Order: sequence, then C-alpha cells, then structure tokens
Amino acid sequence: MLREGVHPSLHISYKHFDLKQYFKEGRGLRTEGTFHHPGDFGVNKGIENMPYLKNLGRQINRRLLEVERVSQNCGLSAESIQRVVQPTVTQNGQRAPGLKFGDPRVMALMLSLCAFGCLIDGFRSRQLRQQVAALLGLGLQQYSVGQMSYDLRRLLRKGIICRVAGSQRCYLTPYGWRLARFYARLEARVFRPALTAMNPPPIGSNAPLNKALQTIDTELDRFFAQAFPGRKAA
Repeated sequence: MLREGVHPSLHISYKHFDLKQYFKEGRGLRTEGTFHHPGDFGVNKGIENMPYLKNLGRQINRRLLEVERVSQNCGLSAESIQRVVQPTVTQNGQRAPGLKFGDPRVMALMLSLCAFGCLIDGFRSRQLRQQVAALLGLGLQQYSVGQMSYDLRRLLRKGIICRVAGSQRCYLTPYGWRLARFYARLEARVFRPALTAMNPPPIGSNAPLNKALQTIDTELDRFFAQAFPGRKAA
C-alpha cells in the first residue's frame, strides 16, 4: 500500500548501466536509463554512437514496461492456448507444428524461455540449446542443432519469440513471455502436485487430495455399478 509522502522507485543495474523508474513530481511514471560505460554494449564514447545508444535505451525502457504490463495480466484466452497446442499456418503459408503441453521437450523449451525472458540483449540458439538439453538430461549430441532449429521455427511461427533482421539474437514477445510462464507454473503448481497426490500414498499417509480422489473413484464405481448391473469395476 502506498501512503502519502512515500515516493516509491525501481532501480535495475546491468554492469555500469542504471535503469530507474519513479513518479515525476508525484504524478507521472517516468522510466529512464543511464549509460555510464558504453563499452558494456560494444561501442565507445564517440558522439557517432549516440543514435545507437538512444535507440538501445528506448528498447530497454519499452522492454521493462512490457514486462510490467504482462505481469499484471497473465491470463490467456482459450483461443490463445489452442493456437499454440494445435498445428497452425502463418499468414505467409508456413506450417507451424503444435507445442503440446506435457511434452518433455516442449516443457523444457518453455522453462528455458522463462530464464531468458528479461535479458536485455536477448539470447542465441546456442544458449537455449544448452539450457533445454540440461533440463532434459541429455548431451548436446542427443539434442542436435537440427532439433534446436526445428524448435526455433516452431517458436517463431507461433509468435512466441522474434528475431531482429540481420541478427541471430532472439527475444521473447509479450505473448511468448505470458505463455512460457503459464506452461511452467501450470506444470509446477498444478499438474505435478496433483499427479503425485493421485499415486497410492505411503502407509499412514493422509494427503487430503489423495483421500478426496479416492472418494470420487469409489462414488464413480458405485454409479457405474448401478447404471450397468453386472459390469465389473476397472
């Protein structure tokens, strides 16, 4: 809760770069970045590099605002989910295979994207490949460059990531950021605990969810037995 007289601010640092967000004169939200050492971004202090740094600063500011907006609205429509899990065709006629929830490779991709979502300079396919292979427990020989290229095409054609023209660096789109977090959270907070609870409990275990599921199974067996006399329970 904000109180009168309190002036909240947000400060983010990357090497010698400072990003600050605060309320200008207590009313308008202001986001500004300061380059103390242009060498952190591959250029020197020459005046000819001013347009590059100005454009880079604008992109950094926009990135922060997009992340904040997505964080406040992480809901996804049914159409958005269907678009990613089912095969689709882009406006250019390119086929985009589905990214099915629960598939180990897809889940590793989404979890890895969460780790790269806030990087200012984006990420390269090599970095993503290493992360996905590690999550799958595979060596780089088992998760090949060809498989990585296939997955990148899927992510690009689904609008989950984008690539700057003339560059090999990729960036998460606002939609991709929301989707990657949705996949990761749904598995970690819902499906994994639920599947664990559905397994037969150890002796003496009184897990409430497991007991509730057993009650449901018992009632379903009773219902089917009444509806279909003589039918054996599964």
